[in-house]
Amino acid sequence: MRVEVAAASVNPVDLAVAGGVFHSMGLVNQPEHTGLGWDFAGTVVALGPGIDLAVGTRVAGLVDGFDRNFGTYAEQLIVPAADLAVVPDGLDLVAASTVPLNGLAAAQIVNLLGDAPANGNQLLVTGAAGAVGGYVTSLAQDRGWHVTGLARAADEDFIRGLGGDFTTEAQPGWDAVADGAALQERGLALVRDGGTFVGVRPGAEPATEREITVIAVAAHPDGARLADLLARTASGELPARVHAVVPLEQVADVHRALAKGGVRGRYVLKP
Repeated sequence: MRVEVAAASVNPVDLAVAGGVFHSMGLVNQPEHTGLGWDFAGTVVALGPGIDLAVGTRVAGLVDGFDRNFGTYAEQLIVPAADLAVVPDGLDLVAASTVPLNGLAAAQIVNLLGDAPANGNQLLVTGAAGAVGGYVTSLAQDRGWHVTGLARAADEDFIRGLGGDFTTEAQPGWDAVADGAALQERGLALVRDGGTFVGVRPGAEPATEREITVIAVAAHPDGARLADLLARTASGELPARVHAVVPLEQVADVHRALAKGGVRGRYVLKP
């Protein structure tokens, strides 16, 4: 279907793509230009055959993969219908655009962790106040994990509001670590022998040691799962965190601001 983009979220991975990180890893081979942007929300303006949606339906979705010459920094997109989810009434498109990449990455991290063992359910989430970490903190509790968020002192109320415990310093011995802050080897060192480490940098996972299971999430589109995440965001169960809404033509300024760090919530571009 063809979607008129109303809002596109800016994520740290966009800065890495623009900076050539994934080109140097051999993951991007676009000689003319590289597409930027992963998640978006907008309105359906045209449909392919066999799609049971109406023109004018509000949708959100994720465009995945690194090696592409288009992204969601756009006025319109053509995307597979299966990759999209209808945005519920009561959730505006700006807020909806912040959900797909980070929400699906977190949901897929939780899937990799699986159900918490009864005798080993202590999960540490690094970067728990960040976009991915905040979702993991909330969603992992559904699978029986006792979650503790590792973050700055100023983020304590936010993390406890998600139902997690909180710490500014973590000692080794956790049954599992979801490494939203990309601590990598430092995060792995916090896992007990035989535990589980789930990272956020596919292809750059820390080397396995001490019989720890080491895996990394690679977020991919999932329309059905996204629909659930959007519904939970609309109900207030999951936070919608918008830092600022900025015209698309000011994206360079947004990248510079994001590179300075310390931003809670997403910058959202409006075409």
